[in-house]
Amino acid sequence: MSVTETLVRWRYRYLPDHVLGELLNKKWSDSAIPFFALLLIVAIFGPIVPRFFDFGTLSILSAQVAELGLIVLGLSIVMISGGIDLSVGSTFALTVTTALYAMNVQGASFATGLLATMAVGMCCGMINGLMVGVLRMRAFLTTLVTLIIYRSIFDIVFPEISTDIVMNYPESGWFEFLGIGLVWGLPVSFLVMAAISVALHIVLSRGRYGWRLMAVGGARRSAHNAGINVRWTVFSAYVICSGFVALAAFLFAARIGSAASDIGAGLELQALTATVLGGISLGGGRGSVSKALMGTVFVLLLSNSLLSLGIPGPVNSLLLGLILVVAVFLDVRWVKNRHKLLRAVYISPTFNKMPPAISTDEGPMKPNDRLKDVGVIGLGILDGAEDVIFDRDDNLYTGSRHGDILRWFPPDYTRHEVFAHIGGAPMGMLFDADGNMSVCVGGMGLYRITPQGEVSLQTAETNRSWTSVADDSVMKLADDCDILPDGRIIFSEATIRFEMHDWYADALESRGNGRLICFDPKTNSTRTIVNDLIFPNGVCTSYDGESVLFAESWACRINRYYYAGPKKGKVERVIEGLPGYPDNINRASDGTYWLALMGSRTPALDLSLEMPGFRRRMARRVSEDSWLMPNLNTGCVLRFNEKGEILESLWDLGGQKHPMITSMREHKGTLYLCGIFNNRMGTLKLPDADQTWCGVDSYWGKPA
Repeated sequence: MSVTETLVRWRYRYLPDHVLGELLNKKWSDSAIPFFALLLIVAIFGPIVPRFFDFGTLSILSAQVAELGLIVLGLSIVMISGGIDLSVGSTFALTVTTALYAMNVQGASFATGLLATMAVGMCCGMINGLMVGVLRMRAFLTTLVTLIIYRSIFDIVFPEISTDIVMNYPESGWFEFLGIGLVWGLPVSFLVMAAISVALHIVLSRGRYGWRLMAVGGARRSAHNAGINVRWTVFSAYVICSGFVALAAFLFAARIGSAASDIGAGLELQALTATVLGGISLGGGRGSVSKALMGTVFVLLLSNSLLSLGIPGPVNSLLLGLILVVAVFLDVRWVKNRHKLLRAVYISPTFNKMPPAISTDEGPMKPNDRLKDVGVIGLGILDGAEDVIFDRDDNLYTGSRHGDILRWFPPDYTRHEVFAHIGGAPMGMLFDADGNMSVCVGGMGLYRITPQGEVSLQTAETNRSWTSVADDSVMKLADDCDILPDGRIIFSEATIRFEMHDWYADALESRGNGRLICFDPKTNSTRTIVNDLIFPNGVCTSYDGESVLFAESWACRINRYYYAGPKKGKVERVIEGLPGYPDNINRASDGTYWLALMGSRTPALDLSLEMPGFRRRMARRVSEDSWLMPNLNTGCVLRFNEKGEILESLWDLGGQKHPMITSMREHKGTLYLCGIFNNRMGTLKLPDADQTWCGVDSYWGKPA
């Protein structure tokens, strides 16, 4: 190995370029702009504003954050759902008046006053939600009208009761404690807001309602097609928003104890500036609690600092308006160009020098036409059959691109039915000792199907790597699986960085993005057992009772992982330098193994793997359909033994029947061939094979 090659290897091993792309791809990367804007405000006004960092100043600020923060959180919910609420200021004015009248004039209890305030606020939200969510009126114009209506109601009512509000005082000690009480040196209102923020964060990031909000805001028609009640979701968003505004009004009333005729005026501008500056997308479908709160603190720090410096209120509003314009501009540009930036930096090729390919000029790998005249099953019916498996009753099972598991009936396999609808892209399959099928589903994880066709999720998450920037706990491309004698399932996840439709980008990177994962049905636990694999694919439990064979497609090799015995936990090379890209591995009736090569290596791509900079420039400057890609037009099936010796190969040189082969399965003297891009399944008679052999029996023995 030359010095230059060694340096290149070290450079891409210890200074990986993919970290930047993973950072930008994370949801919290959107928080960078409001975070740095917040630091800038502190850096500018901290030294020039008197008592900026005093405890009293911070205590007052935290109480204001509690009130404006709740309003911003409510507005964020509406904006995430794809709407907008311009009436929050008028709703705030009405609910402050309600709280003060109930507590000061009527002498209501704490609970009664809170319920009355919340009722008025949520009624305002229901009106907005009914018109926007149910009647599908324009959110901007609708809430602009309700802003005027609610403000007019306030202007009519407030002068009639303002004197009574000022001349009376609340009798509730709890109300007073809510307004001026401290816990651990912090205002009670701030702690209330903090608790609500934590709960809302959990709902938005982990709860079903939060996912529905994001879905409705991101693509309303798609959300409807997915079965989400779009009208109810939008309606509820407006009700929750006004509920938050009412709670903020109750906190404000408890702290101030009175109100002026201009209460809530201009609050829409403050709240909208905080949400947009915080990164809550005007287009919907994007936002978080943390970003909304950062925007809130920014607006309050700016407003309070300007007032402390004697800047007139109109100038304050002017600056907020200008900041809002800039924030809207940045939001629009970021949403429009974010994917372009990510595309430019996310794909990060690494150095991957391929070993010399096993010769195909002579020996068992010499090309032939043994697959030229194979039989055909399901021509024009099958679509995307990546794998095939048989049960003990000779029924044939395979997946389809439409998310179905199809069952084909013997003896001629012309009749079929939908055994189960699983969604996603069904890939590798296996049967356990009780006849339950496990199937890897691209983008969804590992699923279980009972003999009656009942589908359930087994696992879609594994333990997160401590050193990974991206959250690699969620599975993206589980692709093949096999079962151990004790019932544990070992399966491969080809890549943690790309989805199924982006497999070619992983080939371009050729870095260790994949892993082997073990799922234990007895404990319902999942853990990663081998990391940093180059597109791991086929998985097959070996006959030795101690190890599992698995393929690394873009590395063109077969490995062995020991799950038991003296070498437990170790990985060994079995075959190196395959002339093509290995896919599924399955048992043969004579104690050897069948291996699918889904395509053949090309000198140009092999050479480019030693030039990461060239591949990076290609990914950025050339359209995807012009990239160097693996040749998947000439597939092959080969058979090898435990020692890694290749015994024979089966080719279709013309590519007429099976141009790409992703899996094969031997069953009772016939080899069945699959290809994820093929519209058929092939059959090849094996006259020298055991004509009674069934793959399921090789795992669990013949039934009594």
